[in-house]
Amino acid sequence: MVKKIVLLISMAVLTLTANAQFEKGKTYIGASLSGLNLSYNGSDHTTLGVQAQAGYLVDDNLMLTAQAKYNHTGTSGVADYFSAGVGGRYYIIQNGLYLGINCKFVHAYDSYNDLMPGVEVGYAYFLNKSVTIEPAIYYDQSFKNHSDYSTIGFKIGIGIYL
Repeated sequence: MVKKIVLLISMAVLTLTANAQFEKGKTYIGASLSGLNLSYNGSDHTTLGVQAQAGYLVDDNLMLTAQAKYNHTGTSGVADYFSAGVGGRYYIIQNGLYLGINCKFVHAYDSYNDLMPGVEVGYAYFLNKSVTIEPAIYYDQSFKNHSDYSTIGFKIGIGIYL
């Protein structure tokens, strides 16, 4: 019985701590690795990507974001590429689970350009009051060539809420 009460109190404290970070006016800085042989599309098969992201909570649980990303491909297909875009996150429950939506302009070094909207589902796990580990599953839709360049993958990042 005592273990259940301690567990219940611990979960309540963790939920309250996470909630305080998703308040209007907070800023966010994050970086992530994507791929790690865990993303796939029809052209490249595997990629390794690095992404930087910044955000601002315009309302409780609602964040606007800007991002920049560099991807390196390990096989033939589109060469390494750079993307920049904007998006948003909505924290659907107070413990850190979020839904994300974004749109990126992609430029590859072999003259390939694309506009790619994307969605993601992730979780912001707080290590302390402001630092998080953020795993996410994402999908980016290619308008140029769906079968070769649309991508589904997994990324893991670190975020700082100020």
